[in-house]
Amino acid sequence: MSDPTKVQAELQSDVRKNPRRIAFLTRRTSPHVKALDEPRVMTWPAAMARFIVALEVAFLLLVWVSLVFNAPLEGLADPMHTPNPAKAPWYFLGLQELLHYFPPMVAGVLIPGMVVGALIIIPYFNINIEAGSIWARPERRPAVMSATVGFMVVIFLLFARSQFGHSTGAVGNTARILDLTIPFVPSLLVGGALLLSSRFSPQSPRRYQRWLYSKPIYFWIMTWFLVELIVLTAVGTFFRGPGWSWVWPWSL
Repeated sequence: MSDPTKVQAELQSDVRKNPRRIAFLTRRTSPHVKALDEPRVMTWPAAMARFIVALEVAFLLLVWVSLVFNAPLEGLADPMHTPNPAKAPWYFLGLQELLHYFPPMVAGVLIPGMVVGALIIIPYFNINIEAGSIWARPERRPAVMSATVGFMVVIFLLFARSQFGHSTGAVGNTARILDLTIPFVPSLLVGGALLLSSRFSPQSPRRYQRWLYSKPIYFWIMTWFLVELIVLTAVGTFFRGPGWSWVWPWSL
């Protein structure tokens, strides 16, 4: 066992390799850091200046759009003649569409709460800090845990859907099948892509295969959230008619 009190003097100028040392500086050596420039900037003033410039550009663009194009506003609200269907603003249509499939407690409280909680808690998990592939570890524990949690969530949603089943008012068998399966399509797409990525490796011949393999766990969670939001918003915007029944856009 080496003596901890032993001090060894050496000729070294890289403070990153030896942060604690006794160095003798000669005329031919000076203390400096040998490192490549990293793609980072200081928060102030460099990053803040960029944020302010981007904010001003976005502000001017919105002002220009508001001056050139008229907003698609309807007439004054009349409580005696409500529109059918009464749709929420586009940024809430995904949540309104979700309320069509599940009970209010599930669609309005549990699912949004789980999504927001996951986005807050996941960055603090002591897993995959290096942001490596979900399949990179030999034991693949994160992948197994993610698959288990995803499977349990799907089972829970299927149970809630079966308990909240009702007539959708869709026209035709095709529309009725779509109306029943829409909330699960994004989960199947993202889950299928996740399982497909397990067959790839960093040495795969195609670029998209290497790209899918390299994605960490939070990428798949955020992708599922965005795909689900986009699909539900698109359905609520273009495929819902009177009574929130399924309609085709070209039949309106």
